[in-house]
Amino acid sequence: MSLPPRQQSILERTRERGYVSIDELAQAFAVTPQTIRRDINQLAEQGLLRRTHGGAASEASSIQNTAYAMRAGQMRDEKQRIAEAIATSIPDHASLFIGIGTTTEAIARALLGHKHLKVITNNLHVAATLADKADFEVLVAGGSVRSDGGVVGQAAVDFIQQFRVDFAVMGISGIDEDGSLLDFDYQEVRVSQAIIDNARQVLLAADSSKFGRNAVVRLGSIALVDHLYSDATPAPAIVRLLAEQKIQLHIV
Repeated sequence: MSLPPRQQSILERTRERGYVSIDELAQAFAVTPQTIRRDINQLAEQGLLRRTHGGAASEASSIQNTAYAMRAGQMRDEKQRIAEAIATSIPDHASLFIGIGTTTEAIARALLGHKHLKVITNNLHVAATLADKADFEVLVAGGSVRSDGGVVGQAAVDFIQQFRVDFAVMGISGIDEDGSLLDFDYQEVRVSQAIIDNARQVLLAADSSKFGRNAVVRLGSIALVDHLYSDATPAPAIVRLLAEQKIQLHIV
């Protein structure tokens, strides 16, 4: 199928980066945001990409996550801003869970300036980032190790359930408009549920490409979290849910 040159370029950028914003595209092509919205709508109607609030994302499978190497490169600047904001919210001498995900790995790097943290994680990349900090105590859950460094399984759940910490720092693969938190791996979700259940405050990091993204496993309702950190304001339906549940929204 032949596409107009601008739409073809939009599609290529979206597939390469995973997510692109309307403002970014409008500037790149020297056209109005309304023109870009029309292009995105037409591409979405053809099933070539997915509309998101403020941009477009690649049309990915709802049963299989994007490869780790590609996820690590997507929304890099946005993830960094989210990481810095979350790190600012965590005091020295705190205890925290840090879950699986490329955003949580950015958060771990942003925490290196802190003092005397106790970190329990099921993410080997997080553990490796923090392990050299002499005043940090880093504990790693046992279980099955995935290719992306995530540790999952019942052993990881049992380990997590032995603790009660100040903060849980979580990522997520998708947030549905009804407020459902979605992911791809049932075993990962079971560990994430244990992390949420055993933290006093839950900090959810979700860049704007996660809004409206489909994934097959439901972790639970967004009502489970206390703070949501993102680079853009979610769709009105999600904003209403956050207000109803008294969840603090932090836009960075």
